Amino acid sequence: MDFWFEIKSRLKNSGLYIIYTLVICYFGFYAFYGERGIRKYLYLRHEVQYARELAEQYKAKKEYLQTEVKRLSPDGLDLDLLDERARIVLNFVGDDEFVLLDE
Repeated sequence: MDFWFEIKSRLKNSGLYIIYTLVICYFGFYAFYGERGIRKYLYLRHEVQYARELAEQYKAKKEYLQTEVKRLSPDGLDLDLLDERARIVLNFVGDDEFVLLDE
């Protein structure tokens, strides 16, 4: 009887170990690859960093455009800039000027 009792207890304990191991593997797998796992966290962290860099680029472009608009406003009118922009938009060249086209 002791022999069968020992075999039953070993099988019961080994079954629990297998179940514990499977549960740990299941949760460990989804802790890394799951929808809210470590891998997704690292991906989203990279996306946030990229979005911040993009926001900085747009901020710099916005500041540049604001300075250009300010230079064209009546308060800070830069006549050279106005002349340059008018010539570019209207495709105008003076009679005494030469145009060099660069390919």
